[in-house]
Amino acid sequence: MKKILIILFTTLTIICQASELTFGFKNPAFSGTGYSSHVLSIEQLQYQREQGVVDDKTAAEKAADRAAKNTTLSKFVTNVESRIFANLSKQMVDNMFGTNCTPSDENVDDDVECPTSGSATLPDGSTVSWSKDDTAETITLTIVDAAGGITQLIVPVGDFKF
Repeated sequence: MKKILIILFTTLTIICQASELTFGFKNPAFSGTGYSSHVLSIEQLQYQREQGVVDDKTAAEKAADRAAKNTTLSKFVTNVESRIFANLSKQMVDNMFGTNCTPSDENVDDDVECPTSGSATLPDGSTVSWSKDDTAETITLTIVDAAGGITQLIVPVGDFKF
């Protein structure tokens, strides 16, 4: 019996051993451990939520703009504008290359002089102008956009005859 008591006593003393109880906050805002990463993750979450709101607002504005441009009236107006500009550009090219230089009265044998320059101002404020140099056989087309940017094309006339 003594042996059983000794075994039981040693077993109980081993089981009864425990470590010291300590208290610590799990939240880094209170404990200070890992506080910087805690603050960074909270800041990142807040930024992502704000960015999500901005992205949603931008997407809604773009969807409304697309819907406004997709109406039948808008499509019609765009098509008419396109045809008008195509006709105006055709007239300008005809004047540049001299394909429209015929007398107004077909019974008249006099040659009509072709214009050597011309210009047009577009609704957005851009200016398109051209000038023909008969000695160099070139046409210079200058486009000045509304912001002041200049694009210039020099077309050799002699090389493009069909």
